[in-house]
Amino acid sequence: MFIFAIAVLVKLVNIQFIEGDKYRAKGEKRVFKTFDIPANRGNLYDSRGNLLATSVPKYDIRFDAVTPTDKDFREHITGLSKALSDEFGKPAAYYKEKLKAARSNRNRYYLIRRNIGYSQYMRIKKFPLFRYGANRGGLIVEQRTVREHPIGKIAERTVGYERKDEQGYYTRVGLEGAYGPFLRGVEGKRKKQKIAKNQWKPLGDANEVEPKDGYDVISTIDVNVQDITHHALLAQLEKFEAEHGTVVVMETKTGEIKAISNLGRTKSGKYYEKLNYAVGESHEPGSTFKLMTMVAALEDKVIDSSHVVDTENGRVKFYDRIVRDSKWGGYGKISAAKAFELSSNTAFAKIVDQNYRKNPKKFVNRLMNMGLHKTLGVAIKGEGKPKIPYPGDKDWYGTTLPWMAHGYGVALTPLQTLAFYNAIANDGEMVKPRFIKRVKAWDKTVEQYDKEVLNSAVCSKQTASIVKKMMRNVVVRGTADNINVPSFQIAGKTGTCWGNYGKGKREYIASFAGYFPADDPRYSCIVVIHKPNKEIGYYGNEVAAPVFKTIALKVYNDIPVVDEVPAAIAGSDRVQKSYQTYYAKVQKYKTIMPNVEGMPAMDVISLLENMGLQVVLKGTGIVKKQSIRPGVKVQKNQTVRLELS
Repeated sequence: MFIFAIAVLVKLVNIQFIEGDKYRAKGEKRVFKTFDIPANRGNLYDSRGNLLATSVPKYDIRFDAVTPTDKDFREHITGLSKALSDEFGKPAAYYKEKLKAARSNRNRYYLIRRNIGYSQYMRIKKFPLFRYGANRGGLIVEQRTVREHPIGKIAERTVGYERKDEQGYYTRVGLEGAYGPFLRGVEGKRKKQKIAKNQWKPLGDANEVEPKDGYDVISTIDVNVQDITHHALLAQLEKFEAEHGTVVVMETKTGEIKAISNLGRTKSGKYYEKLNYAVGESHEPGSTFKLMTMVAALEDKVIDSSHVVDTENGRVKFYDRIVRDSKWGGYGKISAAKAFELSSNTAFAKIVDQNYRKNPKKFVNRLMNMGLHKTLGVAIKGEGKPKIPYPGDKDWYGTTLPWMAHGYGVALTPLQTLAFYNAIANDGEMVKPRFIKRVKAWDKTVEQYDKEVLNSAVCSKQTASIVKKMMRNVVVRGTADNINVPSFQIAGKTGTCWGNYGKGKREYIASFAGYFPADDPRYSCIVVIHKPNKEIGYYGNEVAAPVFKTIALKVYNDIPVVDEVPAAIAGSDRVQKSYQTYYAKVQKYKTIMPNVEGMPAMDVISLLENMGLQVVLKGTGIVKKQSIRPGVKVQKNQTVRLELS
């Protein structure tokens, strides 16, 4: 027994003084743990300062029923129950019973309410008993941020999201994903203690390390153009009962994406932002590829615009396959320019076959010199890869060349096709499509994104001038004459492509790509609609072109082109001024009503709700009138009414 006692004593000394730190660390690790606190993500704005995405704090309120003393609990249980009843609507007796049960069961993590806002949280902090805080009153507050989209489902896929799994890997979609490193900020740290049922209770009210908010990102999107684009596409998809569709509107000179809409149909027949088809879906472009073919032939000088080609009877055989025109009987002998206007498949197949048959590499190399085999390298993840077949590839056949001529056997995303059309509108200069203007931290620019040229000359200015006239004539007297507006010039090219070659029901892809105004291009646009109900219609001129026309006219009329450049500059100044005004007022005003007239609505809501006020809005835009005069002392939960214009 003496020896055993000595052994126990030795072990105790060893644990206490030699290995004590190790065991204490293990014990603390089991009981205490440091959790990451996500930082508030920065705001995502459109080019005019309107919010596309913002972070809103949400709080879960819990109660440690063991912490308060018997005296404090008895003294404040009635007042606390009544306050909770007034706040949440259930009878005071209900809360009194629940709180007593939690104390009897020694529940240290009893849930009071989930997902409340900042103003409500500030009121709850002042309730009886809760006002003593965590260590005496048992109040447990857990904060998280929720991402909200003020414009709703419009451009939801373009705005996107960024999610982090348990292993620390990110899933990145859209602008939120592409610019996540700027938006997400730096996580904070908070220590928690393990309590019953494997639950973790925060220690105290403060964080060990406060999170650092993310930067704000100013996108190129214009919510006005986005709204026009979304509804124009939606109406046409519903009319033609199509499977999905996409539209992109781009500023010609800068490459700034002003709108991008991607809508897919659900099983119930409704449409929503399902996938980013514009960026990620490579497919055969069909007749919109004839622009690339025409540019290649003109650049190689194998033809000119007056070159005559015989479309025969609208049916031309190459080996064992037949190229067909949409017009039965063909167009006879026509010029290359006329073939473009009428979108003759036989004419384009013959032009390419006759001039490149002996040296197909010459044609393909010309396409590659124009950069059609390369991705654009846009920031949004998941860009589809283009496909330009090359002689010697395993899928190169004798019919490949004539089929490429009218847009089959090749593959491009809608955005890649648009970039080329935009280059022609730019007299040959291809600019990179751009979604972001700048990254800001309040009034300081952290990162600036300017125009980026991908190819200074996809073709000569002379060739660009020739095909621009052809695209204008497509609308004036060609396949898209149904969208011609005498007072407003549109230029572009229709496309109608088979969506499948297999057995069963034939499906189509209808498209239209071009720019406006044709005499002074400011915007380029592409519309692609997949699998319309062919009983209703499927040609590019009837399915896709009207969407282009609607967008062009509304953008031109609602947002005058002549004011576009000055407005953009003024908008930039307004955004910067908005930051400065908002930041100054946040720092200054706590209980005194500020002057918010002239401020954007979203900034005002954030400012006033953080002061504990209830905000009621009338109208949209900028604050024109406020119900509480500037300088007046305000109370928590007081209502302020704002008129907007």
